[in-house]
Amino acid sequence: MRGTKHEALNYKISDGPLILGHFLRRKNRFVVQVEIEGAATFAYLPNPGRLWEILLPGVLLLLAPSKGELPFVVMAAKRRGDWVLLHTHVVNDVVDWMIRHDLVPDLSGAKILEREVAVNKSRIDFLLERCGRKIFLEVKSCTLFGSYVAAFPDAVTARGKRHIEELALLAKDGYEVALLFLVNSLRPKFFLPDYHTDLAFSEALAENRHAVDVMPLGVRWSEEMKMGDLPAKLPVPWGLIEEEMADRGAYLSIFEVDGFREIDIGALGRVQLRPGFYVYAGSGKKNLTARINRHLRRRKVLHWHVDYLREVSESVLNLPIRTADDIECDLAASMKEIANDIVSNFGCSDCRCDSHLFYFSSDPLKRSDFIKRLLYFRFDRLWDKINTRQ
Repeated sequence: MRGTKHEALNYKISDGPLILGHFLRRKNRFVVQVEIEGAATFAYLPNPGRLWEILLPGVLLLLAPSKGELPFVVMAAKRRGDWVLLHTHVVNDVVDWMIRHDLVPDLSGAKILEREVAVNKSRIDFLLERCGRKIFLEVKSCTLFGSYVAAFPDAVTARGKRHIEELALLAKDGYEVALLFLVNSLRPKFFLPDYHTDLAFSEALAENRHAVDVMPLGVRWSEEMKMGDLPAKLPVPWGLIEEEMADRGAYLSIFEVDGFREIDIGALGRVQLRPGFYVYAGSGKKNLTARINRHLRRRKVLHWHVDYLREVSESVLNLPIRTADDIECDLAASMKEIANDIVSNFGCSDCRCDSHLFYFSSDPLKRSDFIKRLLYFRFDRLWDKINTRQ
């Protein structure tokens, strides 16, 4: 069933009709509201990820008719000109096809023995055989990427960390083991674990990289959800990852304020706040997790300017950017470019910035300009860093 590479690219995700729609909002983790030909309806989203950079208002979706409770199921979303596969339930079918047609370079000649193999308390996606040796293969779908860098995961995954540990144990028993990341774009130049989002998963992957063969593989999908080009393996810059991946760096904290508020902030004096979202740019040269978790607590000794803000906010979301570089003021300058307003002199007593607190009238996570900057500081900045060294 190997055939030619051209024949292998005839693989199609769905044999039925695909329908274009536009994303309106995410009702809950697995249900989205969409607009199809001017009418609003709901669709099943078989993807538990955050998908912040994809599910922006108005984004184009590919949907298929569903026999379930909802009339449609989301298959893919368009981002940066690419159709990004969102239906996680079909990812293993894609990889199955790729293995059988020799489209995974590092698994050329491997034969599939079994799928969904029970291993201790986990299930590993594939058991393969090549030249008389068994290979355990786990598969992850990667939808998170900037202009040059792809990353996984986009949400904390204790299950993913457990899979790495199970694969490492199998390696100790003499088996070949691999972790394939199906990157839904050919644009990224390299892959890294998203240590900003899930430090524990990323540390486990780095620690076991000599035992577990890490295979990031980029693919491109057409509007018919056919594989458009031969898959391409992405390099993983482990040296750079080791430099950057530690619990220190910078962060953005998003505070939601639901009404008009006035707060007295020490020497800064009285500050008036409006309903909306306030984004604070800060840093921590060590123990970054503890620093940002402090912003979640209401009951604490008020010391920093940002401590006072927590007293009047409804919710807080922390976005760490782990790095060895001092980027706090660069981050603040980037936020100033897109914010609706600033709170003058807030959180910047030790630098020359006008402020480190920025007002947004709407949720910044639903703004493409905010997401673009977050992706740059987390990922694409590293591409610039690599090119500077060359």
